[in-house]
Amino acid sequence: MLIPDLSHLKGKKNLLAFSAGVDSSALFFLLLENDIKFDIAIVNYGTREASDKEEAHARALAKKHKLFCHNIKAPAFHSHFEKQARDFRYEFFESLISIEGYDTLITAHQLNDQLEWLLMRLSKGAGLSELLGLEPVTQKAHYTLIRPLLAYSKEELLQYLKSNGHPYFVDKSNNDESYERNKFRKQFSDALIAEYKEGIQRSMDYLRKDKETLESGFETIYSNKLLHIVKLHIPTAKVKAADLTLKKLGYLLSASQRQEIEKESSLVIGGEWTVAIQDDLLFIAPYLRIDMPKKFKEVCRVLKVPGKIRPYLFKEHIDPSGLSFHS
Repeated sequence: MLIPDLSHLKGKKNLLAFSAGVDSSALFFLLLENDIKFDIAIVNYGTREASDKEEAHARALAKKHKLFCHNIKAPAFHSHFEKQARDFRYEFFESLISIEGYDTLITAHQLNDQLEWLLMRLSKGAGLSELLGLEPVTQKAHYTLIRPLLAYSKEELLQYLKSNGHPYFVDKSNNDESYERNKFRKQFSDALIAEYKEGIQRSMDYLRKDKETLESGFETIYSNKLLHIVKLHIPTAKVKAADLTLKKLGYLLSASQRQEIEKESSLVIGGEWTVAIQDDLLFIAPYLRIDMPKKFKEVCRVLKVPGKIRPYLFKEHIDPSGLSFHS
């Protein structure tokens, strides 16, 4: 029996990322069963014969259950399909969130996806936080990302759909091992889940608790728009704090960028983000170069606001004297 934790969705305006496949179809009907109100969003990549049928099915399903279905056709991606498809997908979802005022984005990632991610990151030399990239609840800048199915295997979701007679599609492109994700799924994660599901479930829970302990070395004490100020309880936490904060803002650090943050107290990452340390505070904001009045700069200087952070405060009319770390 599937009993996902849907408490974060009660009373919220929810958007479900829907594909008509096993995972998102199972989540669709679980949300209905639990009286969660939501709309759906589907991207038609046009790469398979079934793509148009899946989109039509999504629209019909939404209409049947009196939900709104947002749909869009993606352009052709001629290289790096997985990354470009994901970027396009999330840009679409986040534009809907911004325009329609959704509080949450719900995705149907499950236990197999979680192990697949861990194995892929493990092969590239990742740390604990990166190995557990899929969290049940992730707070983004303007919405909350919810993944209620991480404790359940794909086989459990499939059995739920079959036992209840719910419709779903099978994406045959998932068998194409030219995609790295499919290769890890077919050769490793699915086989491991089939043989050792209960142990893997427990391990994921233990690792998540270990991750929480690791990340207790810092806490965000102030955020306003894209400005974040993080209190470092231990100096060695600055790289991890920067990494996770930027990840929430949609930017993934490279290994060399992490090394730069380790060494420097003020730097610009990727030409986009300022990362600055002042005493035991980590400041992160978009990197800007604009003229500022002397009076404003002097106020910032007195308050020890790092120089590279000041232009964003000025542009967004954020009063430096009102920053919570001075209270």
